[in-house]
Amino acid sequence: MTIVVPLELYPKGPAVAAPVRRLGSIRRTSTIDSVWPQGAEANRTIIGRSRDLLTPMDGSAPVVLAEDLLTATVAPNRAIVAMESTPPREGIKDLVGATGGSNSRGRVVAAVPEEVAAGTPLYLLLDDLSGATLVGSVVMRFWQTPEELEEQNKKMLTMTPKRVMEGICAGFAPGSKALNPDGTGGSMGETKPVPDINNPDDSDAWHELTVPVGASHRRSRRIDVWVEDGIAHIEAFFQDSYTTPDGPRHAIHEYEVSATADPVTGIVISISADPRVLPHYECPMATLSVGRMAGQPLRSFRDSVIEKLPGIDGCTHMNDTLRSLAEVPVLIAQLPA
Repeated sequence: MTIVVPLELYPKGPAVAAPVRRLGSIRRTSTIDSVWPQGAEANRTIIGRSRDLLTPMDGSAPVVLAEDLLTATVAPNRAIVAMESTPPREGIKDLVGATGGSNSRGRVVAAVPEEVAAGTPLYLLLDDLSGATLVGSVVMRFWQTPEELEEQNKKMLTMTPKRVMEGICAGFAPGSKALNPDGTGGSMGETKPVPDINNPDDSDAWHELTVPVGASHRRSRRIDVWVEDGIAHIEAFFQDSYTTPDGPRHAIHEYEVSATADPVTGIVISISADPRVLPHYECPMATLSVGRMAGQPLRSFRDSVIEKLPGIDGCTHMNDTLRSLAEVPVLIAQLPA
């Protein structure tokens, strides 16, 4: 079976990560930076930051509504070795020992239910750790020789056997060129050079960004929310990117999402996803299914996205970007009347 991607779905290249903030809006930003101070086969260090920022309608100084810092040590098999948050939360210690994957998100809900209920920046970081640790080690393709990469892959296979990927997402749909004949994943896919996410004309465009040294992966999110003419507007940006030894960062995933919703009920009126950078030819096909989320309450998105966009109808990273909109009603409630 041959998959033909419509031309209008082809990724358009990197977007503007931090456009000018709108007056009377709230911007939630998050980054999860991973570095490997002892090398690719050792533990990685993770620094996660997230912030909610109100830009007043009168153009006065922006107001920080909430801000969280998360630090963690993660083993090569994605198990959490150590973790702390600032401000501290008692339940964080219960996540030590959890391993990246769908089950880790259940551990998060059990460990910090109050963060989940309140839709805090910390919850966004904790939920996003699973995806960040999954794709982070791709950075080594830029920092190691082909021989070193091959040796590392052999060692990783002794810890995590290669799994059948066919059918798990649009990029690995049956017939995808990204698959090996046995259904396992083939190449890591393409990356694209991307500019810095910061806006040099706006020092408040993002929270404080970690300055990485050496091989580093960053998962970045931005969610802008405002209400105009009785309609809530949502603009979201997502990117997975890596440092390179001798040039700009390279991204492997980047999406933009636009949506409108009823600001009182949170019911989605319209929603679309725009693929900007993706690793495989077939990946953009996932965006064809996003319209299914219209009519759903935003607060349900953590679960309903998985139900509505399963398997080849979705993309792991697009779905997580949609899931991150579940806390938008929390932001809407903090907008000035």
